Amino acid sequence: AGQIEAERLELVRTVDGVLMIPLAVKVSPHYSAFANFAARLVDAGADAIVMFNRFYQPDVSPDTRTVTPLLELSTPAELRLPLRWIGLLYGRVRADLAASTGIHSGIDAAKALLAGATITMMTSALLRNGPDHIRVVEQELIAWAHEHDYESINQARGSASQQHVDDPTAFERANYIQTLVNYSNTFTSAQGQGPW
Repeated sequence: AGQIEAERLELVRTVDGVLMIPLAVKVSPHYSAFANFAARLVDAGADAIVMFNRFYQPDVSPDTRTVTPLLELSTPAELRLPLRWIGLLYGRVRADLAASTGIHSGIDAAKALLAGATITMMTSALLRNGPDHIRVVEQELIAWAHEHDYESINQARGSASQQHVDDPTAFERANYIQTLVNYSNTFTSAQGQGPW
């Protein structure tokens, strides 16, 4: 892991050394200590971190026993991973943060901005709905901002990051237990009895 990270950081240093424009680095979430690696990327010259590179996983056909490539477009649920890391890193690294997975609507874009994203990106929504979908997303985002009395994107940006929410542990792994307890309570209420 250390060698892979060192190679990536050296690549960023090399590219940054020859560029005359800001450098955005798109990364995968699969680093053993992502927050540490993100800070090291910035130290190496990254001006922005794009979260996350979405790898297409192969599938296996049980009939032909062949490995086949499979393209599955993202869904809004996939935004949760970038939201978590943007919310954790906002205000802690000296770089712009970009969300690039799971943005399908103006509300999705609003979530990413509230977590601290400087920019949101979308591909799957445009492949599904065509380029005119950008207007729909923009209108939804503007309507949301007006409804919540935001006069600018900068006013909203980062206001739901870990540094600015009432319960900072909501971004942490420990919140997993509370999530399960809440789900169990919902099930118990719906069934009128215990989950088992």
